[in-house]
This record gives sequence, structure tokens and C-alpha cells, in this order.
Amino acid sequence: MKPRGTVGGRRVSPAQTEEPSRGGSGSGLMEQAIAPGNMWAALRRVEQNGSAPGIDGMTVQDLRPYLKEHWPRIREALLDGTHRPQPVRRVEIPKPGGGVRLLGIPTVLDRLIQQALLQVLTPIFDPTFSPASFGFRPGRRGHDAVRVARRYVQEGYGWVVDLDLEKFFDRVNHNILMARVACKV
Repeated sequence: MKPRGTVGGRRVSPAQTEEPSRGGSGSGLMEQAIAPGNMWAALRRVEQNGSAPGIDGMTVQDLRPYLKEHWPRIREALLDGTHRPQPVRRVEIPKPGGGVRLLGIPTVLDRLIQQALLQVLTPIFDPTFSPASFGFRPGRRGHDAVRVARRYVQEGYGWVVDLDLEKFFDRVNHNILMARVACKV
């Protein structure tokens, strides 16, 4: 039996990690993202999460049949860099203290692609994050942050800082952000 590798932190067969022979400057990350094992894991995750449809109205239940018909075209567009995500559907959620929180709901196809990329990029970027960071990280939750804060208080520290950067991704300079991502990958 051939040894097994990993894609996005998940074990997959060597056939699932082979890169197609393509020219260009692809680092292999997109090929890893769309590898069958990674895509199946991403699809299961999107289906488990459910959620509302995006602007195209496609539900999670519609996704598999859609992929059966359209995957070759989507795959090629991802590999040649011509795929463009759809705009997000904006939804306002009332906040308990008044006001609203704006949510952007991507299409289920875009959520699938985002999940596949997340599974490949997380092992690259997560190890570089601060151990004091708990938001949206694998194996870390708000309860873990509270546990660490309690430990700090028991150790004699008098302050705990809880920081949430409001609308960070709306305001961050995306050129600088993407340049830093490019340096890493």
C-alpha cells in the first residue's frame, strides 16, 4: 500500500495530491485546494454548516447536483485564474443592545471554494498566529480564551484585554494584506 499524504491537514491518497502538469506560476496551492479528497471534505463541511442561500438562491441541497454538472468548468476556471466569486447577499441582524450587524452571505459555491482554500491555507498560517489569539481558529473557542484569562487572574495579572476590530476586513488595506499573504505562500 502506498504511503498517504495530507491536504489541508486531512489525510488523502497520493493520487489525490498529485498536481496536474500545468504551466504557469501556480504554487500548487490551488491544485491542493481542488484535489478530490480536499474538495470532498470541504463539501461535507459546507453541507454540515447549512446556512442561507447567497444572491443566486442556491441552497446547500442544490450544491451536489450543480457540481455534478458544472464541476469541470469551475475547476478549470479555478486553475486558470478566471473564476470570480459572486457578490455576497447583505443581511442585517438586530443586535441585542440596539443597532444591526451586517452579514455578507456568499453563495454556496463560493462557500465551498472558500472552505477548500481554508483547509489548505490554515496549516500554513495558523502556526504563525499569536497563542493569545482565539477567534476563528481551529481547536480554539471563546471558552478557551476565558479559561486562559482566569488563569492569568489567578497568576496575579490585573488586566485582560478583549479586542474585536470592528469592520476590520472592510477597512484593512487589501493590497498590503495580500502582499503579505503572497510572501507566505
